[in-house]
Amino acid sequence: MSRLMMREITSAWAFLLVPLLIFHASSEPESSTAPMEKAEQEALYLVIQDLVGNWWNGTALYPDPCGWTPIQGVSCDLFDGLWYVTALSIGPVLENSLQCAEEAKLSPLLFQLEHLRSLSFFNCFSSHRPTAVPSSSKWEKLAGSLQTLEFRSNRGLVGEIPANLGHLSNLQSLVLVDNSLAGELPVELGNLVHLKRLILSGNQFSGQFPASLCHNLTELLILDLSSNSLSSSLPPSLCSLSSLLKLDLSNNQFHGSLPPELASLTHLTLLDLRSNNFFGAWFRSLAGMASLQDLLLSNNPWGGSLVELEWETLRNLTTLDLSHMGLTGTIPEAIASLKRLRYLALDNNHLSGSVSSGFAALPSLTALYLNGNNLTGKLEFSQEFYQRMGKRFACWNNPNLCYDAAVSMATGDVPYGVAQCKQDNEAASTYEADPYARVDRRNPDHSSGLVASFWFPAASTSGFWWGIVVAEVVNMVLFAMVL
Repeated sequence: MSRLMMREITSAWAFLLVPLLIFHASSEPESSTAPMEKAEQEALYLVIQDLVGNWWNGTALYPDPCGWTPIQGVSCDLFDGLWYVTALSIGPVLENSLQCAEEAKLSPLLFQLEHLRSLSFFNCFSSHRPTAVPSSSKWEKLAGSLQTLEFRSNRGLVGEIPANLGHLSNLQSLVLVDNSLAGELPVELGNLVHLKRLILSGNQFSGQFPASLCHNLTELLILDLSSNSLSSSLPPSLCSLSSLLKLDLSNNQFHGSLPPELASLTHLTLLDLRSNNFFGAWFRSLAGMASLQDLLLSNNPWGGSLVELEWETLRNLTTLDLSHMGLTGTIPEAIASLKRLRYLALDNNHLSGSVSSGFAALPSLTALYLNGNNLTGKLEFSQEFYQRMGKRFACWNNPNLCYDAAVSMATGDVPYGVAQCKQDNEAASTYEADPYARVDRRNPDHSSGLVASFWFPAASTSGFWWGIVVAEVVNMVLFAMVL
């Protein structure tokens, strides 16, 4: 083929390819070629350097932080053809996450990142270098963008919640958990009208429950003020939070009786008021809460009787903790009819009467604590029930309660600390010289407590080894079939 012909063919291909290249270049997404705004990039580098240490050189390590050299914990978005930071998360969340140094500090340049939607600091500020949440009015610069603000597990984060946080008008989630923050909750938190999640647990907050939270935060779904030192009665206006799904005020110093208007929180799935100083009638406040799944009221001097509440209306309950409440009277049969119940603690009260055998029929029940009461009569539970529940069934310290020996002679599975019924004891003497020889003498848990173990089924050592034996036999049979 002549050179002239080759040149003509090459020219023809070039003529065809040029429009394709032009089209490809014009169709390239803007994001692949768009630069990061220079002042934004410099501010990001300096903010991170003040947190992780001077050794961190962003210019060398991440020359294109919103492009081909992304930084773990940093997200960006395009605005008017330029990249801006929209999320910054510092702390050991993932293996390659940025972690704060001992001398970590919050740079004022943080407020130059005016497109931030999410800002999170986890395990960043230690007690060796106390740091306060910035009280600067510069929070207003983030008012139009910031939706999530989180400080978690920062024991060196001290001081009060600055009132200027109330300027974050678009904030939807404020999480200040397990820090060392103190003081009263600022009324300005009530200005965060779009807030859906407010979690301030594990700090040292004191003072009253701010009424402003109740009046304005109508979109709030989760309110958690647990493990602080808040002390007041609950305002009736709390019931204005009609969208609330979870309310946790446990481990504080709240007192007084529950406002009856609390019953209007019909969407609640969790109500946790444990370890406060509540007293008085509480039954009326729960009427109509048909969505409740977890009801935790223990360690409060409530008093009263369980029969005062229509338990049939709480048919969705899965967790019910009413221990250490000074309750009197009998255990209603209706409680034993709550089919979804998994955990029930009525221990350390003054309950009397018999124990319903209906508890054994609850398909999901994995923990039942009735110890430390004045219950009487015979436990009408099967051998299978005692085996299934194990240590998660407790009835000791009920002097006039006994168990039926007939159901436990074969395996020795009997309730710890409960005597054998007298008539059964006499009948069993011919079977076994020591009627208590097979009583489970393992140390029981001293308190019901909501511990992780109740979510898992009991397992026995003998069952474990039997499973291994069966597996080996199956392997031998399969091996023989192959041969």
